[in-house]
Amino acid sequence: MDRLLRYFLQQFIRRGAMTFTTASGTRFSCGDGTGEPVFVRFLTTDAERRVLINPELALGEVYMEGTFVVENGSIADALAILMDQPEILPRWAKLQWWLRYLVRHIRQFNPRGRSKNNVAHHYDLDGRLYSLFLDADKQYSCGYFEKPDATLDDAQLAKKRHIAAKLLIRRGDKVLDIGSGWGGLGLYLAEMTGANVTGVTLSTEQLQASNARAAERNLAQSANFFLEDYRDIPGPFDRIVSVGMFEHVGVDFYDTYLKRCAELLTDDGVMLLHSIGRSDGPDVTNPWIAKYIFPGGYIPALSEVMPAIERAGLLVCDIEILRLHYAETLKAWRERFMARREEAVRLYDERFARMWEFYLACSEMSFRKQNLMNFQIQLTKRQGVVPMTRDYLVREETKLRAVERGKRPRLRIAGE
Repeated sequence: MDRLLRYFLQQFIRRGAMTFTTASGTRFSCGDGTGEPVFVRFLTTDAERRVLINPELALGEVYMEGTFVVENGSIADALAILMDQPEILPRWAKLQWWLRYLVRHIRQFNPRGRSKNNVAHHYDLDGRLYSLFLDADKQYSCGYFEKPDATLDDAQLAKKRHIAAKLLIRRGDKVLDIGSGWGGLGLYLAEMTGANVTGVTLSTEQLQASNARAAERNLAQSANFFLEDYRDIPGPFDRIVSVGMFEHVGVDFYDTYLKRCAELLTDDGVMLLHSIGRSDGPDVTNPWIAKYIFPGGYIPALSEVMPAIERAGLLVCDIEILRLHYAETLKAWRERFMARREEAVRLYDERFARMWEFYLACSEMSFRKQNLMNFQIQLTKRQGVVPMTRDYLVREETKLRAVERGKRPRLRIAGE
């Protein structure tokens, strides 16, 4: 087993410096010696065997189980090396990739019932878990880092402002937020633009939190959230926004999703689709992510999205690619999670904490080292709805900043 492990790992790991210790005590190094060295250990031959047979699935599993440990550095450091190799996949894992690609339509088949179950698997976890690492507004999507030293809260506020500017919302507009999360974006749009917002989610946990937050902020008249599938919501709407939800639609439902959005959008309406995307064409969902984190989920390539947009009769007005913004967002989440890791263990258990640690680290490195990015596609149904140049974005964001300042509570002097 030691010889096989050494052979295959040295074939794959050509960059960086990683030293492995096997279950029998054998030690060997891989890579070209550059960068900070990382030392890892297999505690059982079973863990070694599983990683050789099915590396994409098994590495996360053996880390969760504690039979693969990082002795010097962190799992993020180890994944930074493993995910920065000349070949994205080990050669011996490519046959498995093709098999997964052949059945990906089955795994991404997301009718109403299955969609709800998939959402519940991830988003109906104990709400206290997300409070451990998200910003104060519980934005569970890519932030927008306007400056290198921006905090997570700054970046998430900038994301909401950037999206609102692209939507060109007028006071009184009816806005649909598909996949409304904990309500932060919908509440921002209602408060800052005077829009009437309808948010839809399939998570009961998120629904309760969203409506409670709307009531607390006296926005219940202008921001309402419902437990409803995007296929069933009635329209029309002047503006439609979808952030971080398209990844759960599934390849076979892109036409359904975008045609429904076209039906719901008024003739002079604007839609913004914000999603994680792939830079290098169609692929499959990582099997560990599909099994433990996002069942039914898939990150699309633009080449898979654009034909469906065209078939829906929507016009693309603008596409913006956010490259490393999600890497920085995930880094912030990971660091905040690790600072409060013991609370996650108390909420669930050690295995769950390791699972979440691996999830945040491998997601960050997918953006930092590999082919993932975020895209924002601005859509309309006819020409002339949005300005000809992007100058309006600066103007709209400046207006929104002024409104934000006016909404901040005035600090009181003691005794005042």
